[in-house]
Amino acid sequence: MTTLHPGQPPAATAVRRTARGIAPHVLRALMELGLVLAMFEFYRYGRLLSRGETASAYAHALRVHHLEHNLHLPSEAMLQALVPSDTLLHAANIYYFSVHFPSMIAFLVWGYLFRPREQYHWARNLVALLTASALVAHIVYPLAPPRMFPQWGFIDTMSTFGPNAYAGTSGAMANQFAAMPSLHIGWAALIAYVIFRTGPRWLAWVAAAHLAITVLVVVVTANHYWLDGFVALMLLGLAIIVLPPPKRNLPEPGPVVLHQPHEDR
Repeated sequence: MTTLHPGQPPAATAVRRTARGIAPHVLRALMELGLVLAMFEFYRYGRLLSRGETASAYAHALRVHHLEHNLHLPSEAMLQALVPSDTLLHAANIYYFSVHFPSMIAFLVWGYLFRPREQYHWARNLVALLTASALVAHIVYPLAPPRMFPQWGFIDTMSTFGPNAYAGTSGAMANQFAAMPSLHIGWAALIAYVIFRTGPRWLAWVAAAHLAITVLVVVVTANHYWLDGFVALMLLGLAIIVLPPPKRNLPEPGPVVLHQPHEDR
C-alpha cells in the first residue's frame, strides 16, 4: 500500500517512485559506456607505441611473405587482381574504413540491451581480452602490410581509389604497422561466434556474412596477409579457453514418470 502525505497527488508519488527505479539502470548504463570507451581509447593509443618501428616492420613482412609462400597459401596480390572494377575496390575501402568500429559498438549495445546479463559480461570481457592480446602482438611484432610492397604486385587501394584511412588527421594518429593480427577479422569472428551461440538465427547469418566480407575486404585492399587473420583466430580461440562461455539457462527437468506396463487381461 502506498502512503500519501496530505495534499500530495498520487501521480507525483508514482513519478518519484519511477525515477528512483530508473536511476540505477541509467547509472549502470553510463558506467558500462565509460568502461567500453576507456577500452577503445586504451587500444587506440596503445597501437601507437610501435609506430616508428619501420625497419622491424619491413623485416617481419619479408618473413611473413616467405612463410606464406612456403605454406602454399593463395597469393593475396592475385586475389586483388581478380577484382573486376575500381568501383568494387573503392567500396571495399569504404567497408574497411567505416564498418569495423560501428559493428563492434552495435554488437555491444545489442548485447547490453537484449541478452542476459551474464552473457553480455562474458562477451564484453572476451572483446577486452582479444583486443588486449592483439595490442601486445602489435607492439612486439610490428608488421608492414601488403599495400606497402608494390614490387610484390600489390596496389595500395586506399591511396589509389580512396577513401584513405591513413591520410590527413586520421593518418597522423594511425599505426600502419599494426597488421599482425588483423583485429578486423578477430572482432568479426568474435561477433559471429557469440551471436551464433546466443542470438537469433537471422542475426547470426548477418554476422557470418560480415565475417566473410571482412576477410575478403582486408585481403583485396592489401591491408592484411592471410596469416594476420589466422593469428587473430588463434588469439580468439585462446581467449575463449581463458574465458569459457557461461552455461545457458536451461529449463529445469520435470519429474520422471515411470509407466507400469499394462497387465494382460
